[in-house]
Amino acid sequence: MTITLTENAARQIQQQIARRGNGIALRIGIKKSGCSGFSYTYDFADEIKNDDQLFTSHDTQVVVDTKDLPFFNGSQIDFIQEGLSSYFKLNNPNIDNTCGCGESFNLKESAKA
Repeated sequence: MTITLTENAARQIQQQIARRGNGIALRIGIKKSGCSGFSYTYDFADEIKNDDQLFTSHDTQVVVDTKDLPFFNGSQIDFIQEGLSSYFKLNNPNIDNTCGCGESFNLKESAKA
C-alpha cells in the first residue's frame, strides 16, 4: 500500500500545519456521499491512532485509517492553484468514474472488495 505527495502538496501541508500551530500530518479519508457514491475527507491529525497507517513523502506525513487503505492504494495527493481557487487533488487509480460536478466518485470493484 502506498500514498505519495507531490512537492506542492507537501509544501502546502507543512505551511498549513505551521499556521495551525500544531498537527503532525494530513489525515485523508473516504465517506459515502454525493451522486456517485463517495467523497474524500481532509483534516489534520494531531495524533496517530492505533488503526492509522502513516505515509511519508517529501518529509511530510499523511495518515489514513486502515479500513480506508484499499480505496487509496497507489494514490498521489497534489495541491492545485487555479486563479483564486486552491485545493488538494487526489490522483487515485481506484476510481471508476466521477459525477458531473466532480464532487463525488465511484470506486472500481477491486477497491471495494
